[in-house]
Amino acid sequence: NPKPAIPFISCQPQRIEEALRDIHERAPTLQLLIVILPDVTGSYGKIKRVCETELGIISQCCQPNQVRKLGKQYMENVALKINVKTGGRNTVLDDAIRRRIPLITDRATIIMGADVTHPQAGEDSSPSIAAVVASMDWPEITKYRGLVSAQAHREEIIQDLYKLVQDPQRGLVHSGLIREHLIAFRRATNQIPARIIFFRDGVSEGQFSQVLLHEVMAIRKACHSLQEGYQPRITFVIVQKRHHTRFFPAQHGHRETTDKSGNILPGTVVDTKICHPNEFDFYL
Repeated sequence: NPKPAIPFISCQPQRIEEALRDIHERAPTLQLLIVILPDVTGSYGKIKRVCETELGIISQCCQPNQVRKLGKQYMENVALKINVKTGGRNTVLDDAIRRRIPLITDRATIIMGADVTHPQAGEDSSPSIAAVVASMDWPEITKYRGLVSAQAHREEIIQDLYKLVQDPQRGLVHSGLIREHLIAFRRATNQIPARIIFFRDGVSEGQFSQVLLHEVMAIRKACHSLQEGYQPRITFVIVQKRHHTRFFPAQHGHRETTDKSGNILPGTVVDTKICHPNEFDFYL
């Protein structure tokens, strides 16, 4: 755009916060702010903190040496980032558009992913941070929104999936991460999900039953709080990446069953013989 919403501004790195607040006052409805970083490092974190947590501005930072070159590949990469930040999609599954994904495209389905990040060992007072993302554009399942919530130090079970809060004006109020995602899904698609597929990362084997019991119950309560008798089908999948099981092709170097590095093909599922005797598990 040869005429941006506000003229170009240049400022010293130490006065960046002041400049951002000034921009926000001048153009409160700004859609996108492009920042060319100074040569000295250290401004990026400050810019993101002010823009995203205080002012609510979508920002795109660029490296000064790349901006000077103006390479086509760099411009394309930045454009992809801007597109996602402003609500667009860079990729979409052909099978999703053609409604050909089993158990997803036949009826309204929301896919959720959840994890808890714990503070480093030795930090005794920092909270653990729980995050839940959910798909918002069924049947495409490409666009996700995320919510985060702080909870007790080293607590593995996500506390805020569903909660009842005492409001001085309204009394007991339903809230929580799942409920918020379901409301946003309904706004985006005009439907309520008939299925919830919930991928849960970072649970150790000793806590499987505890997490399963508490979190599935929280999902059920969140659904019930939206509509009496609303009981979508729930698939709760605990995902573990750090295991020591390794797969090899039965015939080494066989073209049809291996990729060019000699590994088994991506998307291979193993759900017999080497799995848990009574828990429903599989390797993907």
